[in-house]
Amino acid sequence: MFYKYLILGGGLLSPNDYSEFSWQYINQIIEELKDFAPVVVFGKGCWFALNEMSKSNASALGVDWTITARNARYLSGGNITLQGNLDPSRLLSSKSKIKDLVNNMINDFGKDRYIVNLGHGILPNIPLENVEVFINTVKEYKA
Repeated sequence: MFYKYLILGGGLLSPNDYSEFSWQYINQIIEELKDFAPVVVFGKGCWFALNEMSKSNASALGVDWTITARNARYLSGGNITLQGNLDPSRLLSSKSKIKDLVNNMINDFGKDRYIVNLGHGILPNIPLENVEVFINTVKEYKA
């Protein structure tokens, strides 16, 4: 399946400015793309807009590590798929810690309407073997 991703730095704006100067235009893009491909919207630092964003026609919303799974579900109304939210710098942790973090993240979000991912892009200094631990932990996850 082909996905369209919209990545934005809306968390640099106040909630009012985000709504006025960013979200309305992102929502227009969602409306134009939704019939062609699923659209995942990721607004770094935009936890404050999850409720409004969840009412859009986006297929999923990416969340970063500045919000808990519980709050993300609450603010989004639990009616939209969420993606994220492991802090990419945590991939510098020990392999056992990465496994614990990934399992806890999945447990917190639940397996329904959830896409496991980092809360933002991967850092260039992350050891590849730690990325492999992240991926394999997801593959081996058991509730």
